Amino acid sequence: MAGALLFVLLGVTPAFAQEVPDSLALEKMTSLTPLTLEDALKVALSESEIVKIADKEIERTGYAKKGTYAALFPQIDMTGSYQRTLIKNDIRAMMGSDSPMASMMSDTKIGSLNTFAVNATAVMPLINTALWKSIKISAQGVELAVEKARGSRLDLVAQVKNAYYAVLLAKEVFGVYREVYDNAKANYQQTEKKYNAQKASELDMVTSRTNLANAIPNVYDAESNVILALWQLKAVIGMDLEEQVDVVGKMEDYSDNMSTYQEARDSIDLSRNSSIRQLSLQAEQLLETVKLRQRAYIPTLSASINFSYSSVANDPIRKLGWFPYSNAGLTLSIPIFSGMKRLNDVRQARNQYEQMQLQTRNTEKQLRIGVRGYLSTMDTAVKSYHASRNALESAQKAYDIASKSYEVGRATLVELDNAQLRLTQSRLSLSQNVYNYITAKAELESMLGLENVELN
Repeated sequence: MAGALLFVLLGVTPAFAQEVPDSLALEKMTSLTPLTLEDALKVALSESEIVKIADKEIERTGYAKKGTYAALFPQIDMTGSYQRTLIKNDIRAMMGSDSPMASMMSDTKIGSLNTFAVNATAVMPLINTALWKSIKISAQGVELAVEKARGSRLDLVAQVKNAYYAVLLAKEVFGVYREVYDNAKANYQQTEKKYNAQKASELDMVTSRTNLANAIPNVYDAESNVILALWQLKAVIGMDLEEQVDVVGKMEDYSDNMSTYQEARDSIDLSRNSSIRQLSLQAEQLLETVKLRQRAYIPTLSASINFSYSSVANDPIRKLGWFPYSNAGLTLSIPIFSGMKRLNDVRQARNQYEQMQLQTRNTEKQLRIGVRGYLSTMDTAVKSYHASRNALESAQKAYDIASKSYEVGRATLVELDNAQLRLTQSRLSLSQNVYNYITAKAELESMLGLENVELN
């Protein structure tokens, strides 16, 4: 009676053993396509909208560059016009006798009813230093677009790696909690046998049931995290969310190459960093813009040639007579005064260039802090990994001893639970340290601009 009351107070029923997760959603998933990290990166770099947008930007700036070069060639235009005279002009003449009073006016209509003209003009710059400078700026725009595309790819690679590693970690955590559940279930069954044989107390029986109940939500939560991590990975690489895939590998596969990278800490090289390169290219563009604004003071010289045909006639139109006309010339344009506009344009461009230099230096400082932060995270992860590995070996040995001792009645359930808790913590800590290391490394490689290049 007292035992039944205790079960009610703890919210545990005798049928509880049937509520175990014998079949999980992950275990029901079949025909999974194995996905390696290399495969994920290939899919992302070919299917990602971010990469496609960056490629379109390169294409757009290429067209802009070609359009700037076109200004060096003759600009040829042709026009045609037709005019129909509605009211002709009048010419009045004095006619009549010698007497002024007897004079009279005579009106004469002049002009033709139809006027046709065809005109062709070609203009070509001969000396235009501002145009030449704008061509160079357009070429730098293409370089900037290419670097932005490279930066987008670096960011995408880091995102894919981190999403892939998140799945590996989620699977490791799921495996740990599934094993905790299996151990709790085995302990419950063993305790139940002892209780029925009156070799275990009622408190041990209730405690083992509680441990088993507490293990079940952790298993379901860990399983849900794996599924969500897989969805996130598929979203990042541009894969259909309904496609059944599973990542290949384990966290321990990345533990062999863990090191502190002291050489990278001693000499931080940001020459390949995409943000620094973009800012440098923008600064170069602004410097050229300053020179472009200064060229507005320099005269320009252009050549032109004009050729035209015109015809005037009354009805019928078929009797038109065409008359050619052509001329060629040079045009020299000398800037004199613009209300200080050109001077202020130069000052504005120079101010933007100086701002960009300050922004570049500030960005470099922040990046160096970020690099040192990732290196510190990697150092801590390496040291913690070795400590966790030793702790795991000790915790596994302690749990095995406690499990055997409890089986023969030389240890209590509390001692076994404590050993299980330390083992669980050690396993999770080991996986977390590897995860911290490889994610920091992925971000560091992206920050240093290393495309498929391992740190030395």
